[in-house]
Amino acid sequence: MIVSAQPRPIGHPGYSETLPALEESADAARKLVRTALAAWHLDELTDSGVLLVTELVANAIKHTNTRSIRVVVSRPSERFVRIGVVDRARALPQMVKPNDDLLTNGRGLLLIDALAERWGTDTYRWGKQVWAELLSEPTV
Repeated sequence: MIVSAQPRPIGHPGYSETLPALEESADAARKLVRTALAAWHLDELTDSGVLLVTELVANAIKHTNTRSIRVVVSRPSERFVRIGVVDRARALPQMVKPNDDLLTNGRGLLLIDALAERWGTDTYRWGKQVWAELLSEPTV
């Protein structure tokens, strides 16, 4: 994988990659998250970050009719790492209420909500970005 961004402690550029809207793209998204977190010396966030991006990618692929997605990993501040998935669908994600159907599907946003410090959706004229942020404790 070629990563064109230079590692910086915060701000832009972050790390991003456009991928086909296929299940196999989750692996490339996980590698991108691992690369960014390693460059920022935030290895302790890797497990949560990988799980978050997996769920975000799965949701974008399952619930949209988009042909490609863009995975974005950034540090909007020293305290947070933001992991987002951009797609061309305007439909907003809906968190389901816990019920018996959760045994087989519908847990994605519940999992994101449990793992992330905060999460949300940025809407655009042509689509949206669903993102989740992990808290990173600054090194002293």
